[in-house]
Amino acid sequence: MTSKDNKIVEIFIPGPAGRLEAKYYKSKKNTSPICLILHPHPQYGGTMNNKVVVETFQTFMNNDFSVCRVNFRGVGKSDGEFDNGQGELADAAAALDWLEKENFDNSQCWISGFSFGSLIAMQLLMRRPEINRFVAISPQPNVYDFSFLTPCPTSGIIISGKKDELVPFESIDELNKRLSSQKGIKVQFDVIPDANHFFSSAGEKLTKSLNKYIAKETELY
Repeated sequence: MTSKDNKIVEIFIPGPAGRLEAKYYKSKKNTSPICLILHPHPQYGGTMNNKVVVETFQTFMNNDFSVCRVNFRGVGKSDGEFDNGQGELADAAAALDWLEKENFDNSQCWISGFSFGSLIAMQLLMRRPEINRFVAISPQPNVYDFSFLTPCPTSGIIISGKKDELVPFESIDELNKRLSSQKGIKVQFDVIPDANHFFSSAGEKLTKSLNKYIAKETELY
């Protein structure tokens, strides 16, 4: 577990549309893995202080990661305005650049996103070969086209709720079938039976799923 001496700090990262507001925790462990966490849709109230994003951040922190969560352009104190995903992808790339420079000796590079953030996370994954693992929480393959993931370049986990009110289960199942047919990578699907899209009453189960996956995928490092 992490030492309580290291604090979560507010930082500003240079981004393509101005500065990006972020929260950052640096592990005291040398060569610690890193993770960037992306928030839900800005036009529906998504910020880096979203409950699921904060819980995900804390989970990575407790697993000795150096971890960063960032507000996309136009959210909170971040400069700029919403850009339909393209600008947000550029913001995520800038945040990952910053995180890598701060932790040049990292042992693993992870990306995580919740809802709309999972779409941006997966798009970034396709462009950055150094990303080793991904965590996609409540993706919306019924709203966004995830066909760009064929082939998916690395292993990861997709966590969704069986009672997701925004995504029919068939859409998640279809994504599962498409990704599980690929050789050389393993995409784990964890469907939490009583969880909705926002994991309103299933936060502990989400954390448990994350902890289990992180422990399994970092034990060799």
